[in-house]
Amino acid sequence: MTGTERTMEALWSAWWQRWPRWVAWATTLWAVLYAGFGLACALSGTSLLYHGGGSGASGLGWAVVAVGALAALASGGVALHGLRPVLRVLLWVVCALVGIAAFSLLMDVIALMLGQGVDSPASAANKALAAVGAVLLAATARSDRRPAGAAVRVPSAAPRFTQLVAWAGSLAFVPYAAMKLVWAFGGTFAGVTGEEMLATLERNGASGVFLTLEGWGLDPTVLLAVLGVFLLWGLVRPWGQVFPRWTLFLRGRRVPRWLPLAPALLGAATLAPYGVVGVGYLALATSGVVTMRLGDFHSSGDALLAGWVGVVAFAGYGIALTVAARSYWLRTRPVGRMAGWSAVRSDRRG
Repeated sequence: MTGTERTMEALWSAWWQRWPRWVAWATTLWAVLYAGFGLACALSGTSLLYHGGGSGASGLGWAVVAVGALAALASGGVALHGLRPVLRVLLWVVCALVGIAAFSLLMDVIALMLGQGVDSPASAANKALAAVGAVLLAATARSDRRPAGAAVRVPSAAPRFTQLVAWAGSLAFVPYAAMKLVWAFGGTFAGVTGEEMLATLERNGASGVFLTLEGWGLDPTVLLAVLGVFLLWGLVRPWGQVFPRWTLFLRGRRVPRWLPLAPALLGAATLAPYGVVGVGYLALATSGVVTMRLGDFHSSGDALLAGWVGVVAFAGYGIALTVAARSYWLRTRPVGRMAGWSAVRSDRRG
């Protein structure tokens, strides 16, 4: 490591150790911006919800204003007076609210990655702002739990149970990938041919990149599934905590915790609820309690078959990602954090 690299690393470490002090102010700034965004949407009549071909609930902007105001009150109080118990509770409540608002952000991110536009720019912006706010609010709520000089842990593998869950989450994608690849290569699955599926994609506004990859037999969603499985195993194996040799200047360095955790938490918060709710709906449809929507399929049986393949993949992977992210979070926590709080609890008992 050169002298310049040591200096930059020391500056970064010194700045990062001060994060409990600046995070409350950063959260307050976000809250003001978020409330302003909601106010602009409310006054202009811009909807923050999208339902298929139409939009509604333009009044949701006022709810965003209220949430932003609560966040500003809580984080501003922390910045000025420190983290009090009442403020901590308020921060977690607002964090849960913006977390709900950020639901399905992953779908918009995937659409943009594949060169497709989002259904509603205002809705996508609201989800993105809410996701940033959820991270800042959670960090502020825990800003008194980071002792200075905490040591990092040695890279380690997740417990056996967590790795078994990761295997289950990975295998849940196998039927989904097979279904998609059958269509990509022109075959027929659930009564729908590859040509019909390609025509459906074009009709639904799929991008040129998406259609080109489909024409090559490379379904983009399968490629994203491969990346998702890579992320999942990076969370449960030691190699996910250290940069590999091919990263040149970063090789051998520790991976920042937020780098894998950010997409993991985003994916878990979207796919797990979506998959679990989907399983419930399909169970009701299979038993005849509700009527299955045909969509682009020719019969309810075909729609159910494709639906089960999809939701089992999303639910299985989403749950596995949740378990793996929790394990990664616990295994990469600075050592001093646990020791520090044990000492505090001991002092209080004494």
